Amino acid sequence: MKTVFLVTIPRILLGLLFLVSAIDGFWWLATGTNLIHPPTSERGLAFEAALQNSGFIWPMVKVVNLVGGLSLLFNMAPALGLALLAPIMTVIVFFHLVLNPQGLPVALIMTVLGLLLVFAYRDRYRGLFR
Repeated sequence: MKTVFLVTIPRILLGLLFLVSAIDGFWWLATGTNLIHPPTSERGLAFEAALQNSGFIWPMVKVVNLVGGLSLLFNMAPALGLALLAPIMTVIVFFHLVLNPQGLPVALIMTVLGLLLVFAYRDRYRGLFR
């Protein structure tokens, strides 16, 4: 039961969060509009527009979101999926800390879920710190 609350539920929730983000990003690439767009500050919108207009960063981030999210959702190499998503999660947290504070609650939830999974998969990351 402990595994369900400390590993399975965080893994599924984080996977869904990144899958929805990927779908929304690919929708923007196809149509130029977002399916979901929470309130964002002017500086946050400018940062997002710069990523989208770069021509390569936005699609690359959304592919990583998709691969990492599906990895977590289907429990296939979830430690690798989490490692792929970690840099993106870091940018999301700093984005909300610096540019868009109204999104901090979601960023904090994402951070807690990620940290629970890092702790759960700590044996798989041990080799990185030798």
